[in-house]
Amino acid sequence: MTITCKFGGTSLADANQVKKVNNIINDNKERRYIVVSAPGKRDKKDIKITDLLYHLYKMAEDNMDYTDTLNKIKDRYNRIIKELNLNLDLEDEYKIIVEELEKGTTPDYIASRGEYLMGKIMAKYLNAQFIEPQNSIFITGEGKLKEITYEILGNLLKRDGLFVVPGFYGAGPNNLIKTFSRGGSDVTGSIVARATSSSLYENWTDVSGFHMADPNIIPDAKPMKEVSYRELRELAYMGATVLHDEAIFPVREKNIPIRIKNTNEPQAEGTLIVGNRDYRNTPVIGIAGRKNFSMVYIEKALMNKEKGFGRRLLAIVESHDISFEHTPTSIDSMCVIMSDSELKDKGEDLLDDIQRVFQPDRVELIKNLALIATVGEGMVYRVGTAARLFGAVSRAGVNIRVINQGASELNIIIGIENKDFENAVKAIYYEFIK
Repeated sequence: MTITCKFGGTSLADANQVKKVNNIINDNKERRYIVVSAPGKRDKKDIKITDLLYHLYKMAEDNMDYTDTLNKIKDRYNRIIKELNLNLDLEDEYKIIVEELEKGTTPDYIASRGEYLMGKIMAKYLNAQFIEPQNSIFITGEGKLKEITYEILGNLLKRDGLFVVPGFYGAGPNNLIKTFSRGGSDVTGSIVARATSSSLYENWTDVSGFHMADPNIIPDAKPMKEVSYRELRELAYMGATVLHDEAIFPVREKNIPIRIKNTNEPQAEGTLIVGNRDYRNTPVIGIAGRKNFSMVYIEKALMNKEKGFGRRLLAIVESHDISFEHTPTSIDSMCVIMSDSELKDKGEDLLDDIQRVFQPDRVELIKNLALIATVGEGMVYRVGTAARLFGAVSRAGVNIRVINQGASELNIIIGIENKDFENAVKAIYYEFIK
């Protein structure tokens, strides 16, 4: 039995946190594969190393003096090294970073140095073998993992001992550094777990697992002891961001469970993410949502008789470089819901194109919407789930603008006004979770 552990930025923010990580690893000899993030914030006013690195790159790109920013980065690492009493000098590594900046390197390369340097420190501190992701994790230009990674990385990790793998990056086209999206160290951890056929993937962060609703809205929200991959995927999409949503895929294919753990409370049980869970006692596992969506509403008589209507509508949305979230429909109407971050200031032009192409009876852009998902594997087997949900929201005095239920019946999504978001979440939570 072996365990892959990923430690997030807050777990590695300073030397004291690193010592906690060391104690966690030493507490269980099955923890052999250690994936590290770049140091995170030490307090609310602090800046993450990754953010400093992106700023460093931008200053170099704009031909600005980046000495102060570089010194801040060096100071963070050097302080950790000093306080851990390590015989380690990273000056040559800093010089290489400067040389790459002067040559005009990529932002992916600079951003990856956060995990790379932390990996060097952790390998030294743990007396572990350092694994370079550029030589073992292979990513396409579109950011997808190449299957050959599992074989090559797995062979490197077959040896005895402890291993440290920097998260967040690998080799892209032409063997240039390529990063995953932010939070991508979670993905690296999942890749390592699969490559090593680990029995468990532990993801160590600064919270003791997931809650069944946002604690900022429901202060007494219950913790999730267990959640399925599919349920978590839905919750992550709607804003439950403890784990990178793409981290599920590598381990799900091999049915490797993930446990979310708290570095500052290592004895807490955390949340276990599994392929299938017993949902008899908790048909609804969580409520999650996000604000700031907009909805294009199109109404046209006999819409259902126009072949390709939906395809053409979505093609117009795509032509404006907008991703959509949902498309609720009826026989003579269709809606397209998109986040405001995607729509930006394109709403008027989008409506003009829809009007020109379809000549609809009505077209309208409805703004200031929030979406709330009620998620649970067991809902499909419970009569009256939707009635209870809508009744709870109604009693809270909240008007539902949109209803969307996936074909899997894994979730029910409602659209409401932004101003009613917190009240609706509370109403749904206390209806289903006692």
